[in-house]
Amino acid sequence: MANVKELFSLEGQTALVTGGTRGIGQAMALALAEAGADILLVQRDDSNQFTKTAIEALGRRATIYVADLSSPSSVSSLVPNILADGHRIHILLNCGGIQRRHPAHQFPDDDWHAVLQVNLHTVFTLCRDVGAHMLEQPSDLALNRRGSIINVASLLSFQGGITVPAYAASKGGVAQLTKALSNEWASKGISVNAIAPGYIATEMNTALMQDKDRASSILGRIPAGRWGSPQDFKGAVVFLGSAASAYVSGEVLTVDGGWMGR
Repeated sequence: MANVKELFSLEGQTALVTGGTRGIGQAMALALAEAGADILLVQRDDSNQFTKTAIEALGRRATIYVADLSSPSSVSSLVPNILADGHRIHILLNCGGIQRRHPAHQFPDDDWHAVLQVNLHTVFTLCRDVGAHMLEQPSDLALNRRGSIINVASLLSFQGGITVPAYAASKGGVAQLTKALSNEWASKGISVNAIAPGYIATEMNTALMQDKDRASSILGRIPAGRWGSPQDFKGAVVFLGSAASAYVSGEVLTVDGGWMGR
């Protein structure tokens, strides 16, 4: 039986990561690298080299693949291009996402479709394509494990939010997609889980943090007494990506300072 350090090690594995150029996604990409994984970074362009450089400083390989998550054709060609280069994907981390805020009765069609495309359609496409690849790979016989898929959900997978109907719908969909895929693939050695961030001090929440009344009411409801930071996700993503979670699938793990327990 593997010891604890071995269970959490990602040595010899490769992770495909979207949304890794900043915030939560960047912290999680670096955490996977710190645990031993090489990283395939999906970016809109290759001008931002910060995450790649930081991964390489850890002694891991980092490769940037350029793709537009808002384009179905770009997303559909991504995994075939990666596999054509000879990579095996052991971990998929879907962290790329966008936000649009409008009163629901004024929410524009274009923004609705944009959010659903990036936050849900792209997640499904990558899960489908990487999942098909994983199913073709040999299983770790000791753990019956072929790979791990980790989606990023939200507190709004459970709650409705305010002025963010598209985001709430997309993240509710991510949670249910995660469970549906787990039902099909857990028996085949693919763990499918999601991480649901609470209120985190990132660029996506700038508008909330600048609204003094809402920011104060949110902080007052968080039992931990603070907004989260990207660093709070490092342990969760390594756990779900590693053999330590081999018997965990179909879960939505909240990292929220106790918000959902209140």
